[in-house]
Amino acid sequence: MHVPDGFINAPVSVAAGVAAAAAVAVSLRGARRELDERTAPLAGLVAAFIFAVQMLNFPVAAGTSGHLLGGALAAILVGPYTGVLCVSVVLLMQGILFADGGLTALGVNITVMGVVTVLVAYAVFRGLLKVLPAGRRSVTVAAFAGALLSVPGAATAFTAIYAVGGTTDVPIGKVFTAMVGVHVLIGIGEALITAATVGAVIAVRPDLVHGARGLSTPLKLRVGGELVEAPATAAPVAARSTTKVWVTGLVTALVLAGFVSFYASASPDGLEKVAADQGIDAKVQEHAAKDSPLADYSVKDVADARLSGGLAGALGVGATVAVGTGIFWTVRRRRTTEPSAVTSAAV
Repeated sequence: MHVPDGFINAPVSVAAGVAAAAAVAVSLRGARRELDERTAPLAGLVAAFIFAVQMLNFPVAAGTSGHLLGGALAAILVGPYTGVLCVSVVLLMQGILFADGGLTALGVNITVMGVVTVLVAYAVFRGLLKVLPAGRRSVTVAAFAGALLSVPGAATAFTAIYAVGGTTDVPIGKVFTAMVGVHVLIGIGEALITAATVGAVIAVRPDLVHGARGLSTPLKLRVGGELVEAPATAAPVAARSTTKVWVTGLVTALVLAGFVSFYASASPDGLEKVAADQGIDAKVQEHAAKDSPLADYSVKDVADARLSGGLAGALGVGATVAVGTGIFWTVRRRRTTEPSAVTSAAV
C-alpha cells in the first residue's frame, strides 16, 4: 500500500507530513518507556524483519497481490510507540534507497501504514485480551484479529485522505469499496503472518514479547522427583541473553529478502490494482530516487535478476537493522541519562 508521488495533492501531503512528524515525535517519547537494554536491539531487528517480509507479495485475487504492512506485528512484539517507529524506519529506507513509496507522500505512508495500523491493531489486541482467558494462545488469537482489522483500517484511512486531497476526480464510493474489499483479503494474509510470528516468539521467549508481558512460564522446582511451581518469593531467574534470538531473526530476514523474495507474486498490490482500475494513477509522478543504485529492489549493473534482487534485499535488511538499531539505542540511552540530568540539576 505504498502511496507514490502524485496521488495526493501538495497541501494534503504537507498536512499528512505534519501529522506523521507529530506521531513520530510522540512515539519517540513513548518508546523510552518501552525500550530497555534487551529490547532496543530487538526493535531494530523487528524493523528489518518487516522490511524483508514486505518483499514477499502473496496473491490474494486474480491479478492482485498483497504484502505485510507490519504495524500490528511491531506493536505486539515491541510496543505501540516503538511499533510506529519501526514501520517509519522501514518506509524511510524503502523510499530513499529503493524508490518504493513517494518521498512527498512519506507523511501519508507513515500515517496510513504506520500510525493507523498500530492504533487499530493494538486497540483490538488489548480489547480482546481483556475478555479472553489469560494465556499465550489468547495473545496469538488477539494478534490475529488485530492484524486482520488493521489492514482494511489502513485502506479506509487512505480513502479518507484521497477524498480530501486526491489529484483525480473519481467516485470515492467506488474507491472505498474497492480498497476495503481487496484489503480485507490482504488482511487475512497479514493476520496469518502476524499470528505465526508472534506465536513462534512466544513459544521460545515470551519475555521478549511486549504484548505477552506477565505470561512468562512460572519457575518450577523438582521436589521429590516431581515438578512443582516455585513460591512467589523464590529468587528470579537471571536475565537471559537475546543474542540467539537476534541472530536467528537476522538470518531469517536475510533469507527471506535475499532468496525467498525472488518467488514473490509479480502481480500489482492492492493499491496499485485499485489505482489502475479506478484511474487514481492518472497523475502519478516519477520517483525522485528512481536513479538510486537499488531502485526497484535490484542492484544497478547486476544483470542476473535473481542475484540482483537477492543482493538488494540483503542490503536493505542490513541498512534497516543498522539504522533502526541506532535510533532505538539512542532513544534508550536518552531514557537512562535524563533522570541523571534531572538529579544533577536538582542538586
